[in-house]
Amino acid sequence: MFTVDEGDHFVGDAPTPSGCDGVTTPCTYNRVGEINADLRRMVYTQFSDSTLFSVHSDDAPTVYVNGTPAQPLRDQTDPVVRNLEREVAGLNWLNPYTNTVENNIMVALADHTGMKTLHMITADPFRTPTFTPFADPDWFFFATSGATPATCATPGACAFIPARTNSSFAWNHGDIQDEIASTWIGMVGPGVAQKGLDQTTWSDHTDLRPTMLSLLGLQDDYTSDGRLLREAVDGWALPDAVQKSGRFVQLSQFYKQLNASFGAFAMDTLKASTKALASGSTSDDSTYTSLESKIQSLTSQRDALAAQIKTALTNATFANQVLTNAQAGSLVNQAKSLLDQAHALAS
Repeated sequence: MFTVDEGDHFVGDAPTPSGCDGVTTPCTYNRVGEINADLRRMVYTQFSDSTLFSVHSDDAPTVYVNGTPAQPLRDQTDPVVRNLEREVAGLNWLNPYTNTVENNIMVALADHTGMKTLHMITADPFRTPTFTPFADPDWFFFATSGATPATCATPGACAFIPARTNSSFAWNHGDIQDEIASTWIGMVGPGVAQKGLDQTTWSDHTDLRPTMLSLLGLQDDYTSDGRLLREAVDGWALPDAVQKSGRFVQLSQFYKQLNASFGAFAMDTLKASTKALASGSTSDDSTYTSLESKIQSLTSQRDALAAQIKTALTNATFANQVLTNAQAGSLVNQAKSLLDQAHALAS
C-alpha cells in the first residue's frame, strides 16, 4: 500500500506566459507563497478586541482562548469566546494577491460540539482547542503573544506574502478544501483486484489497516474505525463471512458517509456549526443554542449507530459472522435517516 497523508493547495500568481506547461514552455511565477497573517492583530485592528488567545499556526488555526489559572481554557459558551467566534467568522482583509478585500476569509468554524462530530476532541482537555476556524486555502495564520497586540498600521503589516526563498511554502494544507482533503491510495499484491484506476470507491485512511490485516490473514486486539475495502479485494481473498454478506459494500459505504471526518454527515453538520458560531449577539444567542443542541443530538445518534455498524463490519471481516440482509438493511435505513437529517440542518 502506498499513500500520502493529505493533498495541497497551490498559492501563487498565475504562471506566465499564458499556456505554459513547464515542460515544452517554461513557466514563470511572479509571487509564490501562502499569505502569512497575524490573526490576533487582525482581530484587534478590525474589532478592537484584545482577548488573549493562542493558535496552532495553520491554514485552519486551532484557537485556544486564555482563561484563568483554575480553568486555563475558556468554556465554549463563555461570552468572551462567543464574541471572538463571531469576530473571526466576520473577519475581512485585503488579499495581497488580488488586491481586494476578501470577505469571509474563514469558510467554516467548529467549537467543541462541531469538533466532536469531526473526531477532533482529544483525551487531554488541554490539547483540545476552544474552537477551530477553517480558512480560505491561500491563508496561513499565526498569532502574536503577550498582552494587547499592536494595531496593524496597514493591511500589509499583518497579512503579507513572505519574501521568496528556497524554503518558501508554495503549497498549503491542513484544511477542508477538496484539493487538500482528497488524496489517493495505491495497492498491489496477492488478493488485490487488478482494477486499474478506481475513482468511485470512497474511503479514508482508517480503512487501510483493516484491509491490510485482512489480506495478510491477521487481526488486531481492538476494533478499527475503518472497514475492509471489499471493492479492492479479489473474491478468493475475502473472508468467507464477507463473501456471504450480500450488503457488506452498501453498509460500508453508508458507514463512511456517516462516520468519516470528510463524510457527508460531518460536512453537513459543519455547515450548521459555521452558521451557529457566526450567529447571535451578546443579548440574543438563541440561534447558536438551537443549532448546537441539534448538532449534539445528531452526533450522539451518529456515534451510537456508527458503533453498531463498525462492530457488524468488523465481525464479518475478522470473526466469521455473516452480516444478514435484514441486519444490514436496518442499519442502512438508520444511517440514511441521520444523513438526511444532517443535510436538512445544513440547508
